[in-house]
Amino acid sequence: MMKVIRNDKRPIWQQLLDQAIHNITSGIWAPGELLIPSRELAHMIGVSRSTIQIVYEELLSRGYTVTSRRGGTRVSNWKQVTESTKEIIAAGPIPPSLPLLNSAVDQLHDWLRGKEQREVDIDFSPHEPYLDGQFQKNWRQSLLHASAEMDLSNWAYGNPYGFTPLREQIQRYLSLERGIHIQTNQILLTSGAQHSIDLIAQSLLADGDTVSVEDPGFPAAWMAMKYRRMNVLPVPVDEYGLVVEQIHPQSKLIFTTPSHQCAVGVVMSEPRRQQLLHKAAQEQFWIIEDDYDSEFRYRGEPLPTLFCQAPTNTLYLMSFSKMIAPGIRISAIVGSVEAIAQLARVQELTYRHLPIMDQLTLTHFISNGHFMRHMRRVRNVYRRRHEAMTKAIIASGLGERFTLSGVETGLHMLLEAEGSYDEETVTKLALQKGIRVYPLAPYCLESKRKGWVLGFAKVDETSIEQGIHRLSELIL
Repeated sequence: MMKVIRNDKRPIWQQLLDQAIHNITSGIWAPGELLIPSRELAHMIGVSRSTIQIVYEELLSRGYTVTSRRGGTRVSNWKQVTESTKEIIAAGPIPPSLPLLNSAVDQLHDWLRGKEQREVDIDFSPHEPYLDGQFQKNWRQSLLHASAEMDLSNWAYGNPYGFTPLREQIQRYLSLERGIHIQTNQILLTSGAQHSIDLIAQSLLADGDTVSVEDPGFPAAWMAMKYRRMNVLPVPVDEYGLVVEQIHPQSKLIFTTPSHQCAVGVVMSEPRRQQLLHKAAQEQFWIIEDDYDSEFRYRGEPLPTLFCQAPTNTLYLMSFSKMIAPGIRISAIVGSVEAIAQLARVQELTYRHLPIMDQLTLTHFISNGHFMRHMRRVRNVYRRRHEAMTKAIIASGLGERFTLSGVETGLHMLLEAEGSYDEETVTKLALQKGIRVYPLAPYCLESKRKGWVLGFAKVDETSIEQGIHRLSELIL
């Protein structure tokens, strides 16, 4: 018999409903059993009839009972759940084995932080930019302003291309700083380079298509495309950049970092650029031009982009990860109107659009001059640290024992060893001495090149000098 517990905080109808469900699921009320009429049950329990009617309506709507004009309300054909079934339900389905995913994520972790996760005194990370209190203050101002000024329409589903005022700011920046003159419908906002590459693979390639990537190169690019079931093939890199002659003839896409080669750091020579553009036009494949840190150049102005010379089959990637901070998670793909429209349709289906608050904040950060002031400030910081790094390597003698490359542009340089060198042992020894250096191996698909990718963006001048000195003591 159901009863009301007066000191129970739940509403009376909820108490009675829970008791009724328990009676049905535990078998106390058997399938087909006729429920007591609502008026009679209300009198028995001492509640209003309307309370019992609410309970009966809930039982019916949830499928615990069935009703008919002549047959009244009866318990539905409820099958009692046995203890063994409960155990199966509690365990849930087993996720499928995804060895490709697991190995790729492990590789990404090794690439980003190394195999041993320990605190160090000096971290020559090539992945993160310099941040300071001034940035934090300005970003907070933009966040508060964006939050205060946004209207209700901003909270609706947005444009899959991205927030239009932000794309207008990016359009202006690219025109002034990179010589890329485009319309806003040639810009699609994404959440970082990996998102961009994944979206391109979904939109412009088919399962099993052959894609060519630099080797050594950007690991996240080939991992993302492999996971999308692309046939990823390596193309070697020499002192002039990507070796165009060795691109596979069936390639549908080439991923390259021509302004500052990811890992090796070389700048693709002009003859190679022309050779790549000619081949792309002749064989009709896409070029992904990842221009991740070319804004930081120490000899002259940033180099012209491939996109400016071949806008119809080049997809230009820009990201705020190195220019501002990886945590912002906003980047852009620039391409032809047709290509970007295709990407936007896939974006709309799979991701919809980026979070609006982040886009509003970045829009304010750029439009109010914080971004360009930040860029001027960090360029000065990087110039000093770049100089400190090159001087320290030369003074330590490492420059004589190893080959230094990638010093013209960007936030890292390569200290390359001979192919027989044991880079892993040196990496571990350095870690024991409180220094984290990044071996070249995680950047390689098939390449056997050895060395260390040394970033300087987050290391001050004194620490750079100390770290390089300690490193030289280990390996000279």
